[in-house]
Amino acid sequence: MKSIFDTVSFQCSRLVTKNYSTSFSLAVKMLAPSIQDGIYSIYGFVRFADEIVDSFHDYDKENLINDFEKEHYKAMEMGISLNPILNSFQHTVKQYNITDDLVQAFLKSMKLDLIKSTYNTQTEYEDYIYGSADVVGLMCLKVFVKGNNQKYEQLKHEAMRLGSAFQKVNFLRDLKDDNLVLNRNYFPGVDLKSFDEDAKNKIIDEIETDFKIAYQGIVKLPMEAKFGVYTAYIYYKKLLNKLKKTPYHEIGNSRIRISNYTKAGLLAQSFVTYKLKLV
Repeated sequence: MKSIFDTVSFQCSRLVTKNYSTSFSLAVKMLAPSIQDGIYSIYGFVRFADEIVDSFHDYDKENLINDFEKEHYKAMEMGISLNPILNSFQHTVKQYNITDDLVQAFLKSMKLDLIKSTYNTQTEYEDYIYGSADVVGLMCLKVFVKGNNQKYEQLKHEAMRLGSAFQKVNFLRDLKDDNLVLNRNYFPGVDLKSFDEDAKNKIIDEIETDFKIAYQGIVKLPMEAKFGVYTAYIYYKKLLNKLKKTPYHEIGNSRIRISNYTKAGLLAQSFVTYKLKLV
């Protein structure tokens, strides 16, 4: 029965999320069970595309990402894919009316990572972040509001800013690997050789503005989604604070992490704040 295959497909997306990101997996578990599979399937789709361009160095990345895209549209047309990640994602796209412009914007940014290493202007930087992060936030928002277009439009701007904040934190945390391993520089006018405390603080100020605007949307989310999104928000805010306290030269030489013990504490903090209706 196809229902069994569909169940297995969503379980595969859940497994991908758990193995690639314990933090995001923890946040998804804080969502209502009715919407968890949709978010797992989105993560599985974007994670596999990201892995193609970031990790599969011994393979033809261009062919892999193009095949991945073709198989997605084949799954959309047929209503099934033998790739369980694509099979679960096409279900979610259809169930929550995730528009194709979001998928295309995401894939465009992924393909840019194959041919572009430096983002020299603010426009290039913002376009990349829109495709790589903002639209992922919008896909998740489609699931959170369960197809309510009015609610989606009301929260769209804040969801994009949350996606931007998460991505910029990742950029700052991964500054060393992006520069030295992948030879990429996403921040306009900044490179590892000239990176200093002023450059770091300017980026942090930008991220804090994103978080401030994003929070205004989190408090308006449906109850099924609010606690999970708030948990992710608290985790990334903690990561940003740790980056803020880290000297600029250490950011360029190591990857900042949050311990599992700290993550557990953040979850408890989020739970108390949520139950007290402070968010």
